[in-house]
Amino acid sequence: SNWYSLVILALTTTMSVILATAGQDDKIRFWEAPSGVCSRILRYADSQVNCLEITPDKQYLAAGGNPHIRLFEINNASNQSILTLEGHTGNVTSLGFQRNGRYLYSSSEDGTVKLWDLRSPTYSRSFDSKGAVNSVALHPNQAQIISGDQNGSIKLWDLGSSKCINDIIPDSHSSSTSSLGRVAIQSVDVSNDTLIAANNHAEVFVWNPNDASKTENGGEPIRPKAKFRAHSFGAYLLHAKISPDGRSLVTTSSDKTARLFDTTNWQLTQTLSQHSKWVWDAVFSADSSYLVTASSDKTARLWNLRSGAPVRQYTDHEFAVTCVALNDSST
Repeated sequence: SNWYSLVILALTTTMSVILATAGQDDKIRFWEAPSGVCSRILRYADSQVNCLEITPDKQYLAAGGNPHIRLFEINNASNQSILTLEGHTGNVTSLGFQRNGRYLYSSSEDGTVKLWDLRSPTYSRSFDSKGAVNSVALHPNQAQIISGDQNGSIKLWDLGSSKCINDIIPDSHSSSTSSLGRVAIQSVDVSNDTLIAANNHAEVFVWNPNDASKTENGGEPIRPKAKFRAHSFGAYLLHAKISPDGRSLVTTSSDKTARLFDTTNWQLTQTLSQHSKWVWDAVFSADSSYLVTASSDKTARLWNLRSGAPVRQYTDHEFAVTCVALNDSST
């Protein structure tokens, strides 16, 4: 289906496509995806916004700042948050929802990964990563959380036992950026058959999640099934995300581009290069054929991945746009 055409029809009846951006101007903006018109602005008074996520049912938007997480009701005219989650003591770097939307997970520079029951303003569980956590992802089986931290470690947390079941340190060829002599893991993501971790020097490591769930045998590290450099030497990688159909990986970078890779062979398929400054974040449409990127150039852009062309530009932010959330699913 042509997502862009369908969205125009859908918006005439209901807000079935939720697109939101935020960043360093302390505001969250909702957009009419096809027109590029900003339809609503929420104030996030405490700090910049580091990350955004929309619940699967499109009812709520979560925004992570420093150090709070605030939950907003999308279909409510009030611009006040309905819930503030307190417990982190540093920047919230990443967050997401479990499949049913009742639980939220988050990571922070305070060195923890936390799990929240949204019926309560306090966290239900906290995992100590012993280093600032830059990224967190939930396995599709809903039973494991994967985190990537500033100390160059990828940890697998088992929600059943509340224990770390593996701690993977990839063999990086970049110069170290942590006190432990390792390169910081900037972004992690996981699908049913692929676990990726990307360090801030643009090296991407790929494992089978089933292999990564097994503890190391005899002290031998679990070797990645693939490893490649996503951006040129000297560029910083800022975000990496697997597409909903599992066929593509997008990476964003300080080199002003977003890049797409084929997950069957990890070859570069597209370079999206219309932004004029760092590209911080990217999110796929539900059918994996469109992408929205967020940049320091104060804009977000919608891309048709079939053609590689930008379709729409969203230009109302006053400072860098560092995060974007999209939910255009039909369920």
